[in-house]
Amino acid sequence: MEDGRSRAPGVAVAAAVAAPAGASESAGERRPPPAGASESAGERRPPPAGASESAEILAIDTPHSRNSALYRLTKQLLQKHHKKVRPVHDWTVATTVHLDVLVHAVLDVVWDDEFLSWNPSMFDEIREISLPLSDIWAPDIIINELVDVEGSPDLPYVYVNSSGTIKNSKPMQVVTTCSLETYAFPFDIQNCSLTFSSILHTVEDVNLAFLRSREDIKQDKKEFLNDSEWELLSVSSTYNILQSSAGDFAQIQFNVVIRRRPLVYIVSLLIPSIFLMLVDLGSFYLPPTCRARIMFKTSVLVGYTVFRVNMSDEMPRSAVSTPLIGVFFTVCMAFLVISLFKSILLVKLLYDERNSGQERPLFCLQGDTDVDGPRVDPRAQLAGVPEPICREHLAPTGTLEEVWFQLKSISTYFQTWDQSDQQEVKWLALLERFDRLLFQAYTIILGLYAITLCSLWALWGSSWRLRAG
Repeated sequence: MEDGRSRAPGVAVAAAVAAPAGASESAGERRPPPAGASESAGERRPPPAGASESAEILAIDTPHSRNSALYRLTKQLLQKHHKKVRPVHDWTVATTVHLDVLVHAVLDVVWDDEFLSWNPSMFDEIREISLPLSDIWAPDIIINELVDVEGSPDLPYVYVNSSGTIKNSKPMQVVTTCSLETYAFPFDIQNCSLTFSSILHTVEDVNLAFLRSREDIKQDKKEFLNDSEWELLSVSSTYNILQSSAGDFAQIQFNVVIRRRPLVYIVSLLIPSIFLMLVDLGSFYLPPTCRARIMFKTSVLVGYTVFRVNMSDEMPRSAVSTPLIGVFFTVCMAFLVISLFKSILLVKLLYDERNSGQERPLFCLQGDTDVDGPRVDPRAQLAGVPEPICREHLAPTGTLEEVWFQLKSISTYFQTWDQSDQQEVKWLALLERFDRLLFQAYTIILGLYAITLCSLWALWGSSWRLRAG
């Protein structure tokens, strides 16, 4: 019994594996029994002991029919397949490679291999299998603008269907060269191209075609992944033949039109600049004679300079054109400098006016004012007459004349002082009017510049939409 258990599975497995090999024999014929067969055709031996145990072991050890068919199919396809030879029966027929691109996602490459086809009914209705890419022929399709693909995973398998169509869907994170137009930054729209072509094979050997129609590629945006900074507008595609001395090469070009999302740059660049300019405009409400006004404007200018230095990394660097936002920052700094110089000019004019008047003499204090000492008459000093003699010859009316003379001197002094004050008040009023005029001119020029800048941004965006449409 033990011997029967150990031999039965081995015989059964051998019969199961050998059965497909004998499938070429006619199904309707039956071979004659071999010589020496003692059993007659009508007799049937009783089942040996332990037959049920043998059946259980057979169900466990026998490979599944679908797995067996997959193994035979893979072996049959790759046994005589030469990956170094282009897969066509007639070498004059070109191999057409279909391309489809999903931005920042998957690149689909589909082609037909005439040697990798089979009848699904002969292999348990297997219609698609995966094969190693290294064991089959693959087209040498590259991206002409390619710079780096280090971030792309390497998938070693492709899918092959029963008609010989091979599909290679490989995720690619492609770094390509793209000529950026940063004139309207951060409201810019970019057009980046991805050109696919064969390195070696001419159009007579390898031709390119679109996997989907151009209308589907242009209109269908659901298949594309949008990055956080960029928004996909459209994807157009063109087919052309590149003529060169080495032959004609097929090319497919995808034009990816993307638009930058400007919100982060508006918040971090434009709004702080606008706030600083508003603060500078508010400083005009300080009196022009206030020296703290100059200190305030100087602080605003220094703060704006520090802001520009810190935000310089956020600006695009291009040697072709200067972004409008760079011009905006430069003009804003120029306005701040002009505003500071204007305040300095007003203070300088006011200081010069105050120092331009002559020293005002105090006539009522001329001469010796010592009340304890003898009082000297100025007229006596001028005549050279000694004081006692002069006082003796003074008439009583001389005292009144002296009082009148002193009062007249005091009156003249106050009149001169009043005229000087009136002149200073008039000069201050003139400076305030001049300051108001400069403020209005400053505001108008700044507003015109802001309107011009916004108009240029809008015109640039509309021209891009017309070209894209």
